[in-house]
Amino acid sequence: MRPIEYPINVLGKGATVVTVRKSEDRGHADHGWLDSYHSFSVADYHDPAHMGYGVLRVINEDRVQAGSGFGTHGHRDMEIISYVLEGALTHRDSMGNGSTIPPGDVQRMSAGTGVRHSEFNHMPGVTHFLQIWIEPKFTGIEPTYAQKHFPVSGKRGRLRLVVSPDGRDGSVSTNQDAFLYAGLFDGAEGAELELAAGRRGYIHVARGSITVNGQAMAAGDALETGGGTLALEDGQAAEVLVFDLP
Repeated sequence: MRPIEYPINVLGKGATVVTVRKSEDRGHADHGWLDSYHSFSVADYHDPAHMGYGVLRVINEDRVQAGSGFGTHGHRDMEIISYVLEGALTHRDSMGNGSTIPPGDVQRMSAGTGVRHSEFNHMPGVTHFLQIWIEPKFTGIEPTYAQKHFPVSGKRGRLRLVVSPDGRDGSVSTNQDAFLYAGLFDGAEGAELELAAGRRGYIHVARGSITVNGQAMAAGDALETGGGTLALEDGQAAEVLVFDLP
């Protein structure tokens, strides 16, 4: 099925909508221990029409069974962000970091010149998380790691900045001119975000349902935009990630 395409400004508020892509149109791979949906081409999923969006290269929605995980493997020159929705993810890497990532935490690994890591679910149930890759602004840097907790109260009914180029407002810093916001919306709760001219936005609904500039969206749906105002409203148990990208 082809993604839904809208003409410029059809959703109002000044935001130029490029593409709405439904959850069921994503790539999918079920390995038994791992059930994964791919927003963009990665691994064995290849779609020339969905190779990324600007510097946003990967969003994988992963469900990892108990006692399973990703064995030690390598990355380089990529900003890798983990956002856990349910369960917990245990991280180990060649920089000496070892941590557990629960819901509410945002982890960022700048792979730089090269890093090896593993991610496992040692919980009794399924761990549900988003794996996000952003292309770096500068390549060949020293690998670094960061992890911070963002309470529910800070995301309830608003867009909380969780990743930024300079770590502003207590966010996690990243090696790219990219901003990531997370929000929780239910009922009358809503929020707006203004994208500057020349910027682009990407909205991913992680859970629940919500309306973005009049467009109804469900879990797994995504919206690509140009600059303008994004208005989020009418959420039903919604958890939403909003990217402000160069």
